[in-house]
Amino acid sequence: MVKQSDQDKFGKPRKADKAPKTGKPAKSPRFSSEPAKAARPARSDKKMTKKPVQAEDLEKSEAGLMESTSTDEKLQKVLARAGLGSRREMERAIEAGNVKVNDRVAKLGDRVGPDDKIFHEGRRVVTRPEISRRRVILYNKPEGEICSRSDPEGRRTVYDNLPPLKGERWISVGRLDFNTSGLLLFTNDGELANKLMHPSSVIDREYLVRIQGNVDEEMKQHLLEGVLLDDGVARFTDIVDGAGESRNRWFYCVVMEGRNREVRRLWESQGVKVSRLKRVRYANIFIPSHVRVGQWTELNEKEIHDLCLTAGFEKGKGTKSVPPTRDEKAQLERHEKRLRAASSAPKRPTPLPRKKKTD
Repeated sequence: MVKQSDQDKFGKPRKADKAPKTGKPAKSPRFSSEPAKAARPARSDKKMTKKPVQAEDLEKSEAGLMESTSTDEKLQKVLARAGLGSRREMERAIEAGNVKVNDRVAKLGDRVGPDDKIFHEGRRVVTRPEISRRRVILYNKPEGEICSRSDPEGRRTVYDNLPPLKGERWISVGRLDFNTSGLLLFTNDGELANKLMHPSSVIDREYLVRIQGNVDEEMKQHLLEGVLLDDGVARFTDIVDGAGESRNRWFYCVVMEGRNREVRRLWESQGVKVSRLKRVRYANIFIPSHVRVGQWTELNEKEIHDLCLTAGFEKGKGTKSVPPTRDEKAQLERHEKRLRAASSAPKRPTPLPRKKKTD
């Protein structure tokens, strides 16, 4: 038996013999009934090691999640809303080291949450959440009340007659003297109060004043042009004659600032005396006829919106407010009804003393 060589006569390797044709297809992985083995992925030079999840990583991820859903706010914004000053003033106070957060001196850029304890110049700051409803009330102040929260002499304060607030406090928009009566605004929004009181807002305040002394046209012209006082030049923007004759006359006068005793000092600089003084208007807000002395009424949403625009808030951003709840609205309606009922009720005549019967 001759053994075939692996090479042909030309020295080239022989090709493998073809399978004989039997009428059946040759077995192929494509047509095979046996499942084909999956191809192995190419091995990487780097070893794929599964890193176990550490507790520290979980804490970090949870902390990151909490940071993304946190309600923290800028520190200067919270301080301004509490009524301590404008945002720029609060930024300067933070840079000066006058603010502490949780017994740590704060720095510009810090953010605080509802659980943080904030101190400004050593005093605890009562913060107000941003989502609470912005409120403004008008108080008809009588004479003989001070605008401080407490008085060592035991005198009545304007805060004695105001409605209570839960977790907040009323902030006075300016002040009125002890012997001055009339319109006084209060709000729970410190930023709004500061904008209204800031000289840059240029808001007119109208007073009704009774003057003892002779007032001529020359005196009124001096008051309109400007008078040099201890704290600078001051003037009225408008003076209108009211009732009265001779030496006791009423005048309506308007100032654009809120300096201490400005109206009284202007008139007294001309050698006359102010015997009565009442504020009757602040910006576009007047005292309603049904609100008597010592009573208050709350401004509605439109009035607050207009007041925010007057203060300089951007329309659509700082002017948005949360509407009152159903219970709050019902309470306000009951309060308004009581005020109107009291103002429309006829005064009872004082009974005359009875004459003694003589026998």
